[in-house]
Amino acid sequence: MISNTSTQSLSVRRLSASDSDFSDDLTALTAWSAVADHALDSTVRDILDQVRSQGDSAVVDFTAKFDRFAVSSMAELTINRETIQQALVDIDPAIREALEQAAQRIDVFHQRQKQESWQYTDETGTLLGQKVTPLQRVGIYVPGGKAAYPSSVLMNAIPAKVAGVEEIIMVTPTPAGEVNQTVLAAAAVAGVDTIFSIGGAQAVAALAYGTESIPRVDKIVGPGNRFVACAKKMVFGDVGLDMLAGPSEILVICDGKTHPDWIAMDLFSQAEHDEDAQALLISPDPDFLDAVEASMNRLLPSLERRDIIERSINSRAAFILVDDLAQAMTVSNAIAPEHLELSIDDPDQWLDAIQHAGAIFMGRHTPEALGDYCAGPNHVLPTSTTARFASPLGVYDFQKRSSLIQCSPQSSANIGQIASVLARSESLTAHARSAELRIDAAQKKS
Repeated sequence: MISNTSTQSLSVRRLSASDSDFSDDLTALTAWSAVADHALDSTVRDILDQVRSQGDSAVVDFTAKFDRFAVSSMAELTINRETIQQALVDIDPAIREALEQAAQRIDVFHQRQKQESWQYTDETGTLLGQKVTPLQRVGIYVPGGKAAYPSSVLMNAIPAKVAGVEEIIMVTPTPAGEVNQTVLAAAAVAGVDTIFSIGGAQAVAALAYGTESIPRVDKIVGPGNRFVACAKKMVFGDVGLDMLAGPSEILVICDGKTHPDWIAMDLFSQAEHDEDAQALLISPDPDFLDAVEASMNRLLPSLERRDIIERSINSRAAFILVDDLAQAMTVSNAIAPEHLELSIDDPDQWLDAIQHAGAIFMGRHTPEALGDYCAGPNHVLPTSTTARFASPLGVYDFQKRSSLIQCSPQSSANIGQIASVLARSESLTAHARSAELRIDAAQKKS
């Protein structure tokens, strides 16, 4: 059964993995179905249709309506490369240094992901291989509503640059026309070519279909709110996507030996993103769960985004009591979290037990926050249990692969026999004859 304990302003839901209804409770707790909202679907579909048919004028109108930023043309929503570079000059030198250091770490990590073309010649004399080429133009969506995220600029743009993408178009909402200079500076560091001050479903539509001012892209990457997620789902097929992201998540597994203040703040680090963000803690120590809750209530008043944190914790957080760490890993795999902290002794010994997680933070001194900014791996991660089949954003998302096949006359005859038999078994006679003509030619030549 689910029960609540309340201390001051936070009421953290408690679950026990030994309860008979735990599986159902866990499923209900972690379910996220906001994108499957019929009213939302209708609204987003209308936005997409208008942008597709009316182009710039629809984007301008929706920006005035949703972002309270009224302009007369797309030119006023376009930030050119000179303005982007000037932001890097104007920002606080300490912030610039941090951006550049983070970018360097992100670049080094992603350089290791770059795939190269390859080929070989098999025993029949057939050349086979794979040609790897970068996408030509990508669009990156950077959230800009409740908070500005220069870190998301780095995480989305740098792997694209490493892959060799020719042009990077960035969209980010600027409510009431307020442009975040650190976001622009991050775009300069990451090598973004053009920025449009637009967001929401209208930005996704503009990138997917193109307008008079906004070029159509090959792929859209980057997280956003439920309107963005819904729009991305609808334009898939017209454009490539990275993933459909839900609210941010963190799952901490702790053996009870980490300072409870550390764990409380780790949970807060995701809860402060959004009221719908989810913070979960698993431990075999019930006294430790109580200590963390006490720390949370003591620390909450000191935080700038305490109102958002409070709503997130009270609506979607939970503490889960388990028998031991083995059971904790089983529960974690059922959740398939975006961020997983193993705040335990010898986290290495448990890695083989982890089947599903977007990113794994190992040990007591590895808070998820480091991954958000500067550890190196990407912070664009699969959410809402999609870590069961999806991976973090990376260089491979900005490269495509073409197969290479080149037959000599003799190798065509050799493997053509296989193709002929299989094609005729499928009653595809033209396929079979196509292969057999090469076989006949090789036999006549010999």
